[in-house]
Amino acid sequence: MEIWINPACSKCRGAIGVLDAEGAEYTVRRYLEDVPTEDEIRTVLARLGLEPWDITRTQEAAAKELGLKDWPREDAARGRWIAALAAHPKLIQRPIITADDGTAVVGRTEEAVRDALGRG
Repeated sequence: MEIWINPACSKCRGAIGVLDAEGAEYTVRRYLEDVPTEDEIRTVLARLGLEPWDITRTQEAAAKELGLKDWPREDAARGRWIAALAAHPKLIQRPIITADDGTAVVGRTEEAVRDALGRG
């Protein structure tokens, strides 16, 4: 299990707290420092069953600078969204937990984190 976090994020700290309380084994990836590649983002999206715009923090300054709210949310634009996430990792929703069964969840709630734990 791996968790992508921003240590300054309260949701990330909460997710780590749940994982620790449950004695889970996991690896922390500080994705703002260890930026995921486009291929890694594609893999995580497949594991999540989501599209790149589904995990994009559209209220971030970089999103506004890029004009993301006006970008098409369609298959033809998918690569453009993924490239933006790789170039601006602050845009990636957090925390993302990759479960041992090959799936992943966006762990913004305690229930989502527990769901990832149950996917062992």
